[in-house]
Amino acid sequence: MANLPKLPTGIQTFETIRSEGYIYVDKTKYLVDLIDRGKVYFLSRPRRFGKSLTVSAFEALFSGRRELFKGLSAEGFFDRPDYRPHPVVRLDMSRVTTDMGFDALRSSIYAQVRESAAQLGVDIETTTPGDALSDLLGKTAEKYGTTVVVLVDEYDKPILDNMHDPEKVETAREILRNFYVRIKAADKHVRFVFITGISKFSKMGVFSAMNNLVDVSMNDRYAAMLGYTEEELLTYFGGHIEETAALLGKAKDDLVTEIRGYYDGFSFDGKTMLYNPFSTLNFFNNPVFKNYWFESGTPSFIARYMKDRRLTVAQFRGFGVSRDFASYPGEIESSTAAGFLYQSGYLSLRPGLIDDYSLDYPNHEVHSAMSALLTRNFLGAESSISSATLMKRFLMELDAEGVVEEFNQLLAAIPYDDYAAAAKAAVRHGGLKMGPNEWLYRSTLLSFLYGIGLDVEAESHSSKGRADMLVKFKGRVWVMELKVAKKGEDTAKLADAALAQIMEKGYADRFSDAVLLGMAIDDERRSIGEYRAKKENKGGY
Repeated sequence: MANLPKLPTGIQTFETIRSEGYIYVDKTKYLVDLIDRGKVYFLSRPRRFGKSLTVSAFEALFSGRRELFKGLSAEGFFDRPDYRPHPVVRLDMSRVTTDMGFDALRSSIYAQVRESAAQLGVDIETTTPGDALSDLLGKTAEKYGTTVVVLVDEYDKPILDNMHDPEKVETAREILRNFYVRIKAADKHVRFVFITGISKFSKMGVFSAMNNLVDVSMNDRYAAMLGYTEEELLTYFGGHIEETAALLGKAKDDLVTEIRGYYDGFSFDGKTMLYNPFSTLNFFNNPVFKNYWFESGTPSFIARYMKDRRLTVAQFRGFGVSRDFASYPGEIESSTAAGFLYQSGYLSLRPGLIDDYSLDYPNHEVHSAMSALLTRNFLGAESSISSATLMKRFLMELDAEGVVEEFNQLLAAIPYDDYAAAAKAAVRHGGLKMGPNEWLYRSTLLSFLYGIGLDVEAESHSSKGRADMLVKFKGRVWVMELKVAKKGEDTAKLADAALAQIMEKGYADRFSDAVLLGMAIDDERRSIGEYRAKKENKGGY
């Protein structure tokens, strides 16, 4: 399809997008609403979710760049009788140096202030970051005869870069606290403040002195301020959807369903579902379903975080939380795992059944990638790749013995005692009608299957019940049932019962061909002691 508007993949500058013909999903109504309602704001969102573009749009709006807003919701803002441009101090903390010691961090912050001063034509005489910022705000207001707009992007980057070292975190926090407090001290010179980051601020931490800072991170009014709603996806990217559907030989509606499963599902109010803009744009540029967002960040850090805290993937599915679960009195490094993973973008809000909200993985991209991390934690990078290759081969070749062998390799790698507490908590929390051992075994096997990119259904429904696992790979269908033998129980009889259950409940009835696999885990040995397999070839492979 010729002459489609360009995709703004990786572009975070509002001026570039608007002046060079890139698609811009109009979010400017939120900017005007924030300006009308208050003065000092904080917004937390995951990385690569549009924070920097939002800061850039604010900069253009306050700088009087009316031509960039033609046809957008905010265009009328310039026609207000009281409208006037304001000088803008913009600080991007993702650009500061964080890996060369704290003198370098201070120097890097100071250099940003100097750079902003040069752009505004203001001379800075002081030599420390905090004093320089105070100097800049006062002199800018005096020079331009009006108040100043302050925009801070990725305020917490120096902290997050040092999260592996608590002492460095506290030093970085103290440096930032002494710097940001100057914004509050210069209140009479300030028209508007907008600060972004990944971690929610603590009133006892970096922003302890900024008691006027309004956190809109979980405010329903701004739930769709960043990310794409499905309506926006269809409206702004309709031509790209049609072009991609034709390229892949799929119906448009079928393609949208696939994109939704992979990249939709982020929510910051438990109701509004959002597509990840980074992954969505990358998919249209390269129409292959990949983990674009996950692979663009620091999965090694998340792997280490989960491993150090003995976290499993399954324990956060349907995890009930209160409305203030991410607002902790301490700082991000001492937050709950649920709060940290939510703020980092690896978990998303859903409506709660009993609690205010529940948490889950937003989509297939994040769930499968986190599952792959868990497998690498257990098996190691090289072994996990080898095991994934073998498992796919065994599934393709209908080799039940090989499938069981790979499952046992994974189960043998689990530091079981370390994960027992997580399993018990998950069963209690979810009210699941199974023991923690069964939960741990089943969730580990499921995570492995998700993590190697297979089409997997857990608790797959039939008219008479639910199969533990349904696995599809290249036309092959496997229906699996898992039972755990307690001390003294006969694993052979349990394996027979597992296979019989698949057949009696008709778990495979909707498939013309399937491999039925009943497995019994010996809880003392922590491995599959016996299995029974049956190939049902109603139509023939």
